[in-house]
Amino acid sequence: MELWFSDYHTEKVKVSVKVEKQLFGAQTDYQRLDVFESEEFGRFISSDGSIVFSEKDEFTYDEMIVHVPMAVHPHVEKVLVIGGGDGGVCRELSYYKEIRQIDVVEPDEVFVNVCREYFPDNACGLKDPRVTVYFKDGLRFLRTRHEEYDLIINDAIDPLGHTAGLFTKEFYGNSYRALKEDGMMVYQHGSPFYDEDEESCRAMHRKASHSFPISKVYQAHIPTCSSGYWLFGFVSKKYHPLRDLDEKRWNGRNIETWYYTTNLHKGAFMLPKYVEDMLMEEEN
Repeated sequence: MELWFSDYHTEKVKVSVKVEKQLFGAQTDYQRLDVFESEEFGRFISSDGSIVFSEKDEFTYDEMIVHVPMAVHPHVEKVLVIGGGDGGVCRELSYYKEIRQIDVVEPDEVFVNVCREYFPDNACGLKDPRVTVYFKDGLRFLRTRHEEYDLIINDAIDPLGHTAGLFTKEFYGNSYRALKEDGMMVYQHGSPFYDEDEESCRAMHRKASHSFPISKVYQAHIPTCSSGYWLFGFVSKKYHPLRDLDEKRWNGRNIETWYYTTNLHKGAFMLPKYVEDMLMEEEN
């Protein structure tokens, strides 16, 4: 008998992956977690029935949410990662020796433990001695921080459910206060392709662009994400993601990547017209 996992992108669209077996399944205090083994994507983890990441394509997401801001900001010493309990973001941050401190705020301890057991190539990032994991609510954690971080990475998975507070106007305002005078933040911006996802994209950009003087959006192609097309948000108090990109400095680091390059960095901010129009409408 064949076993298939179906991820419903909308009520009328689903993407199915043939799986060899289920490795884990449990309801936590926050979400339903399942881990599967597949031939095409390797192991993948789902939250409440939606794929969070797979072994085959997680590098795209983690590289683009880390290396884009790190190629722009001239000197990052202190980083806050909200979500990120799988460790993939920390793994990419570990390549930067100038970083002194990485705080990871992840409410679901079970999620972290599951990733440590089933996704060691991601979870190795949490072993970096500069990493401290706080099992707390991200929005509450932010409320007590003021002018503390050079970079905030919001790696929360969904603007609904237990992470909904990380996509509110209050969140962007608290993030602004938690950043130093030249700080920046990047965040997953969702997919704009399906009609039912468009409003979330609009709302995020509206709140972010009204909270920061610099607000841009960039893109990546990730097969297991909704429609295979994903957006990231970039907001900053000072630095522009293209004008302040330091290609020579970043390329001189000789970080081995599978997806990110400084050429791709520039191209990722060149968006389809329907996305540009959507973002401009919300800015105005």
